[in-house]
Amino acid sequence: MRLLASPLILLLLASFASAQEPLPGDKWVKKYLTAETARVTNDPLKQIKSLDQWEANKAEYRRQVQEMLGLDPLPERGDLQATITGQIERDGIVVENLHFQSSPHLYVTANLYRPAKVEGKLPAILYVCGHGKVKIDGVSYGNKSHYQHHGAWFARHGFVCLVVDSLELGEIEGTHKGLYSDQRRWWTNRGYTSAGVEAWNCIRSLDYLQSRDEVDGDRLGVTGRSGGGAYSWWVAALDDRIKAAVPVAGVTDLKNHVVDNCVEGHCDCMYWVNTYQHDYTLLPALVAPRPLMIGNTDRDGIFPLDGVNRCYFAARDIYELYGKAPNLALTITPGPHKDTQQLRIPAFHWLREHLQGESPPITDVALPLFTPQELQVFTKLPVDEINTTIDETFVAVAPPAVVPQSSEQWEQICSELKNRLTTKSFRAWPEAPVPLDLKLTGESHKGDWEVDQYEFNSQEHASLPLFIFQSSAAKKRTPTRLIVVDQQQWQAYAAFLKAPNQAPCPLGKPNADQAVAVLPVRGIGPTQWNQHPRKDTHIRRRFLLLGQSLDGMRVWDIRRAAQAATQIGTESSETIDVVATGNLAGLAVYAAIFEPTIGALDLTDLPANHRNGPYFLNVSRFMSMPEALAIAGQGRSVKLTGDTEVGTYRQEVLMAIKK
Repeated sequence: MRLLASPLILLLLASFASAQEPLPGDKWVKKYLTAETARVTNDPLKQIKSLDQWEANKAEYRRQVQEMLGLDPLPERGDLQATITGQIERDGIVVENLHFQSSPHLYVTANLYRPAKVEGKLPAILYVCGHGKVKIDGVSYGNKSHYQHHGAWFARHGFVCLVVDSLELGEIEGTHKGLYSDQRRWWTNRGYTSAGVEAWNCIRSLDYLQSRDEVDGDRLGVTGRSGGGAYSWWVAALDDRIKAAVPVAGVTDLKNHVVDNCVEGHCDCMYWVNTYQHDYTLLPALVAPRPLMIGNTDRDGIFPLDGVNRCYFAARDIYELYGKAPNLALTITPGPHKDTQQLRIPAFHWLREHLQGESPPITDVALPLFTPQELQVFTKLPVDEINTTIDETFVAVAPPAVVPQSSEQWEQICSELKNRLTTKSFRAWPEAPVPLDLKLTGESHKGDWEVDQYEFNSQEHASLPLFIFQSSAAKKRTPTRLIVVDQQQWQAYAAFLKAPNQAPCPLGKPNADQAVAVLPVRGIGPTQWNQHPRKDTHIRRRFLLLGQSLDGMRVWDIRRAAQAATQIGTESSETIDVVATGNLAGLAVYAAIFEPTIGALDLTDLPANHRNGPYFLNVSRFMSMPEALAIAGQGRSVKLTGDTEVGTYRQEVLMAIKK
């Protein structure tokens, strides 16, 4: 998969980044993400000790992969409505230009290559394309035309080969990059990834191949490079109809992606929604014991050799359990991230050997034979297509909240939703929280205020500051309010702390009877990292690759800060009220669902839904913000300022369970 920006743009970005002074949070977040990556690496494979153990768990691991691609349950397999729109014959090869619908109105454009003379049923190859854009005078001819030489070679050597366009670079131009560059952060809430659409289109491509009279449906293989290498992994791992696979430059492990910065060179079609916190080493293991060759070059900047090797060796352990070690191969050739002749030849040999039963010497090279115009499927794009909006419908959202008919029904609803949040959105929260290790790290007098700075452990490798403001004339008190601040709000506090005679305290004048805790959650204030949009986006994506979301872990920060704040001062306190605005108000709501030390909620401009945040894995698949507020509001006071409509459902619930 080639880089998603020109070398000049990347150079300018690098120059901009290098010109900035590193922020304290840059070191903080790197340490945290490195530690979290080490925790996830090779899970669950590191638990497997026997073939029986693997076989007992394999089906569930496959189901989890389906779920993380938005494919559990699988969409209905409707009529493909396959249509051939043109045909070319040249040099003993017939190419059919065709389209089919993997789901109603979700079009897949493709070229099918076959020998001009077919005797008997032939093995078939699904070739899935990487990011090879072909656009002329504003018309997209699909990346299938970029990778045509592969299809032609297979057809010359006795295969049927279906070369399919990807969603983003096909004739109908959808998008892969909702999180990478298009600012569709709500994909996180929907549990949507463009990888899921690609996986589904591949599965349906196998359906199409099996419908062809000249195809032996029991001899299907898959290959592709870069993005196509990734899609080869998806379909080979999920569909046993694939009897041999050669993913090329399509997988590496989380260490490469997260720690070694490879995520910055990949769009979202490379990634599942990592609900179960799996490393990508699981994918080749799920192909076992079927023939699998992993192909890569030795200087690939976005699929580095060390991570590819780790994936291979992790999978080899599973192949050895089956006694099928020869069915797994690793081919490394010289070169960068590029479709090279050196990479193609081993792939051709492997697929001929395992699908044709022989592999004679290769004496010809794979070369393009057709113009993009000759391979065009549509002269006019279909008006009923949903390719360009598939992210809105591919993964269903939860139905509207139902008002319970009794307190018992409400308790059941609350229990089910809390369980789903725990397993589908906040699974990355620590199972066994580390000690808070609350420490006083600084004391100062700022005007009429005494400001004490504390530090506490939110989780391992994640220490955060907590600031306590109280009257300088009072003894140390336990804070009664926890104010969660965003970066703009923190800047006002920071200005006061730096120059109290010039900048007013955001809290106004102190009340001698109260103390207030101020929390800048991770990524805010003292732990702020590089806020250049590109850098911040890819840090957020790193959280997602580890099965977390930044907002989800900030909810955990609020919980831990509430626990810490109640331990400060000379007075005992079981709860602390929480004050938050905007997106942080949404985080406070979810923290209150789980945290008994949170008292009343004082929320301003609480988001009405998750479309614009906060962003938690999968949350929109099963619940909404009004439901979250209703659950959080049980047994505690809730004050809403701004748009209060989000509280209507809570009032309906309260009325219903009082009847």
